[in-house]
Amino acid sequence: MGSQFAIEATGLVKAFGANRAVDGLDLTVPPGVVYGVLGPNGAGKTTTIRMLATLLRPTGGTAIVFGHDIRREAAAVRARIGLTGQFASVDEGLTGRENLVLLGRLHGHTWAAARARAARLLAAFSLTDAADRQVKGYSGGMRRRLDIAASMVVTPDLMFLDEPTTGLDPRSRLQVWDIVRAIVAGGTTVLLTTQHLEEADQLTDRIAVIDHGRVIAEGTSTELKSSVGAGTLRVQLWDARRRPEAQRLLTDALGVPVDRGSDPVTLTARVPDETRVPAALAELTGAGIDTPSFSLGQPSLDEVFLTLTGHPAQEKNTEEAA
Repeated sequence: MGSQFAIEATGLVKAFGANRAVDGLDLTVPPGVVYGVLGPNGAGKTTTIRMLATLLRPTGGTAIVFGHDIRREAAAVRARIGLTGQFASVDEGLTGRENLVLLGRLHGHTWAAARARAARLLAAFSLTDAADRQVKGYSGGMRRRLDIAASMVVTPDLMFLDEPTTGLDPRSRLQVWDIVRAIVAGGTTVLLTTQHLEEADQLTDRIAVIDHGRVIAEGTSTELKSSVGAGTLRVQLWDARRRPEAQRLLTDALGVPVDRGSDPVTLTARVPDETRVPAALAELTGAGIDTPSFSLGQPSLDEVFLTLTGHPAQEKNTEEAA
């Protein structure tokens, strides 16, 4: 059976007792892209990946991966995919090289071929200098790079990356982003789950926003931002003490709620009617409230997610059901 899509899922359901972790999810992923699945903890991201990777049997619905049904042709699906979960799955007692050679042998390579493949991957992921050190001595970023390398001992057509930058420092996160871009440039399709809005903005070609086990919006980052239907006004004040007064004046002038940003001198508002902005800023000037800078532009993905779901993407929820 052929297919023009890397993934086609229709009405996918996974229930754990009374809890429907995935509740009628539809997903269509074209080949050769980074496809983002965006949602908070508990939204169903990891459970969806486990079903698509044939690690969990769906309660209902269907899913096709490169033309193969995940129920009836699980072995054929597994032959086309790689999976990197949220936590490193390599053996900490082995060296980086030993981990990759072992996986090569398990995939049927000869000793010589397994060593050669390990050397190429170690070089590609900037791990050659640490190749003969035990993994338990690696930094978090090094472990994550090795974990992704382990998923590519046999180059997959489709790679699942489940929150690959969880717990990483900013430098290591940027390194993983570069790796993801290189993987796709080599012809592999990537399904990336994340709750980091910046990550989705930087890496993905298309995004599915999921909440409570369902896709609630889908499109490019630009399309999702446009769907909110309002620009975002950001105002910076000189004096943080005058922010409550400025918030009140802007709320009255714009006719919409004005929110306080995390920075104590910022205010933001979604503005459906942008013609009211000049008069609103004039109100601040008239009250003697200095504004060294302001901007009016597209909403961020954070604001899009909050509008679509009513809550932020990063929440302190319980972990998803396994």
